[in-house]
Amino acid sequence: MRHRWLALLGVSVLGSVLMPRSAAAQASSPARTGSGVRLGQNFPNPFNPETRIPFTLGDFPSCSEPGRQFRVSLRILNTLAQVVAVPVLQGGAGNVAGGQPLDNLQLACGQYTAFWDGKYRGTQREAASGVYIYQLDVDGKRYTQKMLVTK
Repeated sequence: MRHRWLALLGVSVLGSVLMPRSAAAQASSPARTGSGVRLGQNFPNPFNPETRIPFTLGDFPSCSEPGRQFRVSLRILNTLAQVVAVPVLQGGAGNVAGGQPLDNLQLACGQYTAFWDGKYRGTQREAASGVYIYQLDVDGKRYTQKMLVTK
């Protein structure tokens, strides 16, 4: 057990070193910009085997530009910045059905939830324990948070 905690601490420190300072600061609070984009902390965190990631687009709930569409992608990365998975949109909204991979989707102003089943992309293998990074890309701008998988 002691070795597991030491390894977890090492991965956490490594993740902090590899992650840019601005992204590391966002891990403790939701990422937000002037455009109203917000990336929340996944829940539960730590998790096993699945998690949900909340995010908001535009100035929800007022949505002063109701016709505006945002190009959205969400990726789960390991600490080596390799893509591990692409979560799916939970529930669906507007013209986009739930279960769609969050890869260059056009979404309107609103609150959304992404779902990751904790498996590596294209396989049925569960992701290993450790620190993972999730990146929300909205119209070319990136927002980053950290999450923890425990087994």
